Amino acid sequence: MTRRVLAPVLLLAAVLGAWQLYVDSGAVDALILPSPANVASALFNDRALLWSALGPTALEVGAGIGLSVAIGLVLAVSIHLSPALRRAVYPLVVASQTVPIVVVAPLLIFWLGFGLAPKLAIVALICFFPIVVNTLDGLADVDPGLLKVMRTLGATRWQTLRRVELPSALPGAFSGVKISVAVAVIAAVLAEQAGAEKGLGELLVLSNAELDSARSYAAVVVLSIFAILLFSSLALLERRLLPWANRTQRGGRP
Repeated sequence: MTRRVLAPVLLLAAVLGAWQLYVDSGAVDALILPSPANVASALFNDRALLWSALGPTALEVGAGIGLSVAIGLVLAVSIHLSPALRRAVYPLVVASQTVPIVVVAPLLIFWLGFGLAPKLAIVALICFFPIVVNTLDGLADVDPGLLKVMRTLGATRWQTLRRVELPSALPGAFSGVKISVAVAVIAAVLAEQAGAEKGLGELLVLSNAELDSARSYAAVVVLSIFAILLFSSLALLERRLLPWANRTQRGGRP
C-alpha cells in the first residue's frame, strides 16, 4: 500500500519541481505558464471563488453523467437486440462524435436557452458514446455455453438478456462510465464557455480575459481533483457491486 502511494507522490513532486525550475529559469513568460507556487497561491487566495464556481460545474457533470448513462444503456441494449436498429442507428452514434461542440452549442442554446438544459445536452453528447460502445462489447462478449444453456432451458429472449447478457455487460458498462467521468468535466467547461453566468468554465474565460493565468491553472487543478474523486468513487462502487468481475480481472485471485 505504501509503495503504491509513494510512487505517484514522488512522480508528482518531480513534475512540479521541474515545472518550477522551468518557470524560474525565465524560459517562459509567467503569463503563459505560471509556476506551481503561483498556482498554489491562487488556490488559497481565490478558494472562495473557486469553491462557488465548482458547485454549478459539479451539478452539470453529475446530472450529465446520469443522463449519459441512461441514454447509453438504452441505446446499447436496443442496438444489441435489433440488427436493423444497429445498421440504422450505430453509424449515427459514431457520427455524433465527429461534430465539433462549437458548432452545435449555439443551436442547443437557441433551442434550450441559457439554463442548465443545454449544458446537460452537451455533456451527454460527449459522454454517452463510450458507454454505448463498451456496453455493446460486453453484451456481445457472453460465454456461448451460457447462451446454449439458456436456449436448452427454453428461456425467452428477455430472460436471456436479463440473466446472462446484462450481467456480462456490467463490467464493460462501468468501464464506459469511468471513461465518461474523465471527459465529463471537459464537456461541462466547454458547455459553460459557450454561454454561462457561473461555473469553472465561465471562471476560466474571465481569468484568461484578465490575464490571470495562475487563477486559470488553479481552476484546472480543481477540475482535475474533482474528476479524480469522481473516478475513484466509481471504481470503488464497481468493486463493491461487481466483486466477481474484479477477481476475474486479477486472474481469479481472491
